[in-house]
Amino acid sequence: MFSQIFKKRSNKSEGESPFWISFSDLMTALMTLFLVVMAVTLISIKVGIPDTIAKEAARQEDIRIVMGLLKTESTPFSRVKVDEANFRVDLGDIVYFESNSYSIKPEVAAELRAYIPTLLKVKKSDKGKWIKRFIIEGFTDQDGSYTLNLALSTARSRSVICALVSPIPASPTLSNEQLLDIQRYFSLGGFSSYSIREDKKLSRRVEIRVEFLTLDELKKGQEKLLLNREFGVC
Repeated sequence: MFSQIFKKRSNKSEGESPFWISFSDLMTALMTLFLVVMAVTLISIKVGIPDTIAKEAARQEDIRIVMGLLKTESTPFSRVKVDEANFRVDLGDIVYFESNSYSIKPEVAAELRAYIPTLLKVKKSDKGKWIKRFIIEGFTDQDGSYTLNLALSTARSRSVICALVSPIPASPTLSNEQLLDIQRYFSLGGFSSYSIREDKKLSRRVEIRVEFLTLDELKKGQEKLLLNREFGVC
């Protein structure tokens, strides 16, 4: 008798307890929430990826336009060669160095001062917003040691900057704004026995590489720069 009463009470307790129903409802709600989050995430990814691809395609097209403009603007300077595909400007025989030398003659400096405003003009164009900087790269021939040529190539890059900012008699003078733009947008690079050409003279050259902003860099805006009107002595 007591056994029967105990069994009846036990069954009733299980039937009336809300625990298993509540737990099941909770799991169902969590699963539903998970599916909703996943659906929203997938939709965002599907929308975001094409948008990013479209923006990058537009950036590439703008860069193509910039390099085309740079080539057009460089036409009056017949010795300058613009490589649109590789974003490079070869100064040609405007600047060829003597062996183991990095000096630039006054007449060469005058030609550089005449050409560099072309780069700054393109930078200030509508599509020029993508230009991050112009990197002046010096090169050497294969003579000499690696470290010697590395120092020499860097010195050749630096000599181009010096030719632009140092006072040179009877040579075009850049404006104060152009001089500050050189600080803003020009940097140096050097290559030891890199990109050797058959003629050693042609190897001892200077090129300018155009570096462009990425989408994220353009969004962040230009980094703060320390500009100084005093260029110092080269």
